[in-house]
Amino acid sequence: QASPPARSFQLDYEKDCFRKDGAPFRYISGSIHYARVPRPAWRDRLLKMYMSGLSAVQVYIPWNYHEPLPGVYDFAGDRDVEAFLDLTAELGLLVILRPGPYICAEWEMGGLPAWLLWKPDIVLRSSDPAYLAAVDSWLHVLLPKIKPRLYQYGGNIISVQVENEYGSYYACDYEYLRHLLGSFRALLGSEVLLFTTDSTRAEELHCGTLQGLYATIDFGPGSNITESFGAQRQVEPKGPLVNSEYYTGWLDYWGEAHASTSSAEVARGLEDMLQLGANINMQYMFHGGTNFAYWSGADFKDQYKPVTTSYDYDAPLSEAGDPTEKLFAIRTVISKFQPLPVGPMPPATPKYSYGRVALRKYADLLDVLDVLCPSGAIQSQFPLTFEAIKQDHGFVLYRTQLPWDVPDPATLGSPPHSICDRGYVMLQQEYQGTLERDGLTTLRVTGRAGDTLDVLLENMGRISFGANISDFKGMLGNISLGSSLLSNWLIYPLAIDTAIKQGWPHAAQPQSSNGGTAGPAFYTGTFETPGIAWDTFVKFPGWSKGQLWINGFNLGRYWPSHGPQQTLFVPSSVLHADRPNNITVLELEGASPAPFLLFLDKPLFNRTLNHST
Repeated sequence: QASPPARSFQLDYEKDCFRKDGAPFRYISGSIHYARVPRPAWRDRLLKMYMSGLSAVQVYIPWNYHEPLPGVYDFAGDRDVEAFLDLTAELGLLVILRPGPYICAEWEMGGLPAWLLWKPDIVLRSSDPAYLAAVDSWLHVLLPKIKPRLYQYGGNIISVQVENEYGSYYACDYEYLRHLLGSFRALLGSEVLLFTTDSTRAEELHCGTLQGLYATIDFGPGSNITESFGAQRQVEPKGPLVNSEYYTGWLDYWGEAHASTSSAEVARGLEDMLQLGANINMQYMFHGGTNFAYWSGADFKDQYKPVTTSYDYDAPLSEAGDPTEKLFAIRTVISKFQPLPVGPMPPATPKYSYGRVALRKYADLLDVLDVLCPSGAIQSQFPLTFEAIKQDHGFVLYRTQLPWDVPDPATLGSPPHSICDRGYVMLQQEYQGTLERDGLTTLRVTGRAGDTLDVLLENMGRISFGANISDFKGMLGNISLGSSLLSNWLIYPLAIDTAIKQGWPHAAQPQSSNGGTAGPAFYTGTFETPGIAWDTFVKFPGWSKGQLWINGFNLGRYWPSHGPQQTLFVPSSVLHADRPNNITVLELEGASPAPFLLFLDKPLFNRTLNHST
């Protein structure tokens, strides 16, 4: 037997294990999504993972985070994936990389760029030539950054996943998987270990696996371990047992109860798998983090289910990166199988309750369209989707006029599931109510011919799992008044974040806004820290639904009336210790007459906590 090359990471089909540099090797790994953690916190979170006894971390790369427009790439700041990978190496962690191109991850459109939908008939995650062309040009940019970091070449990336749970997707297109296998091999070399991950269901393993890709599975603490690994053995009779996604917690959807998974159950399942000699990655999640800005995705399970801003996941490290009881239970289990690193677990980050901050109304959204849509409106006989006007995220305003007098209440309505995802309706600048994707699709209105009708459309995040259709946003159908379709629309794609990043509205002249607090409007305020910028959580007493920015950073969506999440996480890196912090709120439905925010030193994830606070 020739001695293996100095650095190698391989499958051993005889001994049913991995071999690292020729020696049998088993990994215990945890998942972290760098796109959900502010860059200044990366080291803290990774160090805590290392100190928990993990030998590896599993990392997704969201394509849409790095290619915002075709051929336009962003790897700076929070998006510097190479710096993140270098940090994992510096801290002594191996990496299991999941570069997609589709990643799911409850991330906007599962990581696929929304601009793919500029071609409306594209078939995503298939061998559709238009889709493959976009994938290939992306992989040619991304994978050359990855190759020098592979274990074989002196780096710390031991394996690379191709696609993600492809078996759960209807297409079952082997040509697509074969194409990806070819691209990954061409760009990463013949040595790298490539694998797939699917559920334990036979039909999913049938469609998600391919010769040349090592098949792994995923299952959570409640599953029968023998049966689950039995499913892997159906497709991989020999080789290491691998659970690539062992669920330590679960996600939250807006309007549903906060999910939690017991520490004892998670620890017990982990111990049973380790006893079998299995390789385990704890995902979903080891550290979840936050869906800042517009990055949260949605699932489709009989209806559209958008994911909350918090991605805490009831994970071993909390949303703010704090060690939990679950983390110590997991660490205790790991210590029975391998030595833990010497030294203490880094403590929770300090939190500060900055207290109550009064805000004032700056302007109704309809009064600042010149700032938010400097390029002006697009004219169209009938409504166009976000994708048709090349707007990925956020908000688009649709405007028309009543064609005749409506003295008696008439029905303003949209076809079912055509408002994607919420439409805030104003008539003559008066807020009328909200139309919803799977909810209310009609309102009763009165007015005069020529009155201005505005509908502000909100994208709540594109579906990342569970549906086999492309998730277009905006008005997908025509709005009718009585039995007639409304036409002659002005469509305003709103660049709210661009304006706020440039200092608006704090640097602008104050508007003389009307005193009303119903409907979409901007509110502003400032607060000073007592000379320290610490993590904090902001609560929204008396607010309905909207978006929050502090110092130009988009902290995500709030929706306390729906819950379960009541607070947004504000990382210390967003705050200034030495000068005032600017708050901007876009409230969509209505605020209280004397609006204020409350900064706390702990989060409230569960609506039921509301009654006791």
